[in-house]
Amino acid sequence: MPDDPASLEATLKAAARALGFDAAGLARADEAWEAGARLAEFVAEGRHGEMRWMEDTLARRRAPTAMWPKARSALVVAMNYGPDHNPLDTLAARESGNISVYARGRDYHDLIRSRLKQLAGGVARLTGADVKVFVDTAPLMEKPLAQRAGLGWQGKHTNLVSRDLGSWFFLGTVLTSADLAPDAPEPDHCGTCRACLDICPTAAFPAPYQLDARRCISYLTIEHAGPIPREFRAAMGNRIYGCDDCLAACPWNKFAASASEAALFARAELKTPGLDELAALDDAAFREIFSGSPVKRSGRDRFVRNVCVAIGNSGQPTLTAHLLPLLNDASPLVRGAAIWALARLDPACFAGEKARRRPAEHDTSVQEEWDLGA
Repeated sequence: MPDDPASLEATLKAAARALGFDAAGLARADEAWEAGARLAEFVAEGRHGEMRWMEDTLARRRAPTAMWPKARSALVVAMNYGPDHNPLDTLAARESGNISVYARGRDYHDLIRSRLKQLAGGVARLTGADVKVFVDTAPLMEKPLAQRAGLGWQGKHTNLVSRDLGSWFFLGTVLTSADLAPDAPEPDHCGTCRACLDICPTAAFPAPYQLDARRCISYLTIEHAGPIPREFRAAMGNRIYGCDDCLAACPWNKFAASASEAALFARAELKTPGLDELAALDDAAFREIFSGSPVKRSGRDRFVRNVCVAIGNSGQPTLTAHLLPLLNDASPLVRGAAIWALARLDPACFAGEKARRRPAEHDTSVQEEWDLGA
């Protein structure tokens, strides 16, 4: 324990930076906040879509102490994963799939969790208090907590923005039963800017600081299990896993730097992967390519569904040949997406295939799949 109590907080932040985190701040974890009420409204309005886990854990998400009553303070850290290019540029490469920047490298959960455990060990040794670590996998509202710790503010797109790191950083939290002096919360610096709202291709923001996940491409490509709703398919463009538009549009990114952590660098094969190769992935190949990647959690069928939609939006009839094998895919989700993509990309081929594969009258499930492309 430092002789000067005031230096304890500085020691913990220095330890966080020594472990490779780009920023660290402290907040009280046992004080009332409005974030819990806002989350309850979000769920009550159904804007969480199929993410039932948000509804099931709502009571524990309302405040850090609702999940862990002993929590008194939070040491919140940030790790930069900034890209070395403008992610919006890859949207024009219609023969390639666009994967969200955060998912192009190693899965951040494992990387941050291992270092947080080291940091938490230091907190425990210095304070003698209990600790728990969190990396986006438990019912803890990390963004409001990070704002309280002075790391940034929740912008109009509901994501955290930093004056130093822009929009590109991961968060991690060490909750502790120790009483630590908090930092000043970061005020909102969005002003009159609405770049993040205006760029959204699916109008997922009903109002500033509000998100309807059911319209968000990140939700649709990752969390949504069924067919992509028809009204959003064209708007998806070539986005096959996540969406960075609202983050990339933020003017504060002019202060952001590229990631310095090698594990977070984009893998070359995930920067602009070809849709033709991705469409051919079976389950084994999908698992091999995305081993250690956040993309793996979507599963092969959901991912290839997204690839089919991107092919349908590509405007490249040469990709038609890569859809035809998927018309016989074992997954109805993939078959339906391939049918829609074929109808959009090559109507003549679609008509011929539908006539050739005309289902029996009693086979309503097959007919429904073909109707998706009508």
